[in-house]
Formats: sequence, structure tokens, C-alpha cells
Amino acid sequence: MTDLQAWVAPTYQQLAETLTADTWDTPSLCEKWLVRHVIAHVTMPVRLTPEQFGAEMAAAGGDFTVLSDTVATRDASLPEADLLDQLRSPRLHAWQPPGGGAAGALRHAVIHSLDVTIPLDRPPAAPPEAVTAVLGQLTTSNGTWFGVDLTGVRLEATDTGWSWGDGTLVSAPSGSLVSLLSGRTLPTGQALPRT
Repeated sequence: MTDLQAWVAPTYQQLAETLTADTWDTPSLCEKWLVRHVIAHVTMPVRLTPEQFGAEMAAAGGDFTVLSDTVATRDASLPEADLLDQLRSPRLHAWQPPGGGAAGALRHAVIHSLDVTIPLDRPPAAPPEAVTAVLGQLTTSNGTWFGVDLTGVRLEATDTGWSWGDGTLVSAPSGSLVSLLSGRTLPTGQALPRT
């Protein structure tokens, strides 16, 4: 059995290496978020204790999307050096989302790192095996996690031998397929249908 958590640290460390002074204000694949918002979001577990997270969740009326937007908007203004340090933090590398375990931690790291690297036209920050593992997670759920419709769709990664499904062919690099399965629209305008 592969240790999925072991891929989280190299993903965040490489993401930190990818960021330069001119990349922070680039629009990400997350709607309305710049790169700095994505980094503020993924590093939230370094800054918030469980008690602080609970207070933020209560203030957001129990809506995680509202909480995420609030924290990302507020903390995106933190010094870039601090956010980079937080990306490299062992606390972040060991974090697991409530109920998500190592698989959820890896999915979070891979998807959000691609939210940054794809618009920057950089290679994925995650190891190739980690990207493939997340492809497996997302197709096992048949697209339901992010509301994409995989009915009659065949996915093929152009950079590996990975494929899934039958029907109309959607081919792209494996990182782009992860983003499509996560409900993102690529810079080319490519997107999967929604349920």
C-alpha cells in the first residue's frame, strides 16, 4: 500500500519553489482567486488551531465555502515569505482534513497545486505518481465529488498510459485531467459537463 501522505510534503515544497515575485497575482483556476488566495487557503491548517477553525466555521454559519473565501481573502495579504514558510511547514505536510485522511490530504495538495501551476504554465508540483493516485480517487467517485458528469466520457492522459471510461474522448496531460475532474475550466476553455 502506498503512503499517500508521503507525497504531500514534496508537492507543497515544489509548489513553494514554483512561486516567484511575479506569480502571486496571477488568476488561479479557483474562481475569483489569485495564486495568493490559493496559497492562503492551503496553508490555513498552519495558522488556525482546531479551536480557531471552529470559531471561523461558526462565524461562517457552518458553510465551509464561506469560511474558505473569508480566510483566503483575509490571509492573502500576509507577507509572501510567511506564506512560503507555511507551505514548507511540517505541520501542513502532516495535516489531514477532517474525515478525509491521507487520501483527502493528498487530493487537497494536488488539486490546489494544479490550480496554481496550470495557469502559470508550469509542470505539476506533485510527483507524477501522486497525480495518478488522485486521478484514481476522482474517477472512483465517478465525478460526484465535484459535480462533473462522466457519462459517456473516456479520459486519457497524454503524458502517461493512464485512461478511464468509455465514450467521447477527453485527452489532456494528467494534471489537466485532475483539474477537469475537480470541476475546473482550463485556460484553454476546456471543461467537463456538470451534473
